[in-house]
Amino acid sequence: MSYFFFFSGALLAGLAIAIGAYSTHSSAFDEVQLLWLEKGARYQMYHAIGLLLAGLALARKRKFQTLTNVAGACFIGGIICFSGSLYAMTFTPFEAGYITPAGGLLFMIGWILLAFGGPGK
Repeated sequence: MSYFFFFSGALLAGLAIAIGAYSTHSSAFDEVQLLWLEKGARYQMYHAIGLLLAGLALARKRKFQTLTNVAGACFIGGIICFSGSLYAMTFTPFEAGYITPAGGLLFMIGWILLAFGGPGK
């Protein structure tokens, strides 16, 4: 899982940069859509970094691997639910706002688990 989390984190970080650049240089969005797009990209970047940290922690040690694996899974699920729902509301008429809080909860759980299952001493 170490490689998977590190690889996923790097790809998702690059994608967040691309989405952020697109939102900056596009005039196709209204003010609310632009806020959704920028917030989705920002939170995707934060949690892509969390995935990189989870991957590094897993590569470094054997203790508490389960917590770190679940933390990484929470980050991926959170990016899909939180950022994905904001992207869906930006690019489609689909009202996905009810999914967004679930992604936020996954983000919080992921950081708490990473705190307890991180690299250790």
